Amino acid sequence: MTFHVILEQAKDDWIVVECPALPGCVSQGKDEKEALENIKEAITAWLWAEDQKAISNLPQGTGKQPILVVV
Repeated sequence: MTFHVILEQAKDDWIVVECPALPGCVSQGKDEKEALENIKEAITAWLWAEDQKAISNLPQGTGKQPILVVV
């Protein structure tokens, strides 16, 4: 998957990176490279958490089982 991110220099010289497509998905790094590595991890965690919320909201007792698809 591909996401656009926004980098911003913080006052403490850290680089803050945000993924606008995923509300609240923000990370940081000491430099641009580290910030970009960290936002990849944050995006993965954000998507996993959303998937877990969706799975927990599925109706029980329908006989339908979710199937895992890796992207």
